[in-house]
Amino acid sequence: MVRIVVALGGNALLRRGEPVSAATQRNNIRHAAKALAQLMVEGHQLVITHGNGPQVGLLALQGEAAGKSAFPLDVLGAETEGMIGYVLQQELDNAYTEPAQFATLLTQVEVDPKDPAFGSPSKPVGPIYSEDEAKLQAGQRGWSVARDGNAWRRVVPSPRPVRILEIEVIRLLVAQGVTVICTGGGGIPVAQRSDGAYVGVEAVIDKDHASGLLATELNADAFLMLTDVSAVFTDWGTPAQRALNDVTPEELAALDFEAGSMGPKVRAACDFVNRTGGLAGIGALADASAILAGKAGTRVRPAPQSDAVDPG
Repeated sequence: MVRIVVALGGNALLRRGEPVSAATQRNNIRHAAKALAQLMVEGHQLVITHGNGPQVGLLALQGEAAGKSAFPLDVLGAETEGMIGYVLQQELDNAYTEPAQFATLLTQVEVDPKDPAFGSPSKPVGPIYSEDEAKLQAGQRGWSVARDGNAWRRVVPSPRPVRILEIEVIRLLVAQGVTVICTGGGGIPVAQRSDGAYVGVEAVIDKDHASGLLATELNADAFLMLTDVSAVFTDWGTPAQRALNDVTPEELAALDFEAGSMGPKVRAACDFVNRTGGLAGIGALADASAILAGKAGTRVRPAPQSDAVDPG
């Protein structure tokens, strides 16, 4: 049995330009659940994470529109973790016809309150805007905004994950054969005070970095980041773009990728492979099985060890 941590990208659950409605999200999650169920049919043990950027931004806007004090990002992260996890768990139960146990776990992830990311917001959340609309929103709401592909979005601090507080609970569930949905949206960001107590912080942890940490802590054989693109590309968006198939962390480290989109996935893949020697895959949700079979996506593995004998 191969243990796989599967990270569902936000764009795999809600495509750009689609309405952030319950019906749209459930339809997309239903398709995702069918792809994940196929991996289970093939005999793999899954631990599932997911993005939440559009949902966090929407809940924040809804709170402000209702004339209420906006809930902090850690609370919104917990809300979306439960909301997405509920639908995903239900659709997995519907898609997988064999006896199985599924559980969604709210997951706190510790960050360093002195992380420099708090001074440099970079994580896109919420809906897309034109440049003029984004700057207007920034002025009215006190947001930081930045370009995200061809559009503009609100950006918030994204500190690196340090520790998954519920990791022992996750290990217990996995050991009992439970398919766990956890660390959604990168987990609920918390920091430890000087008195030892934990408190939520105003941030959104990158889902891919948190998922890579989870995969490492669970000693996973593979770490898949599934999104709405078929692979990692060099020179993305230009006539010279080229898909990367089998690569090493060293080869990826020599290339540049956009910080707000593919960059975190590439770094998370390299970190996982360097820590564990396992397989990291990046590609389309529909290609999950083919990525594992070496027939699709970008597959990151350690560089082969030389068999040469040192004559000295």
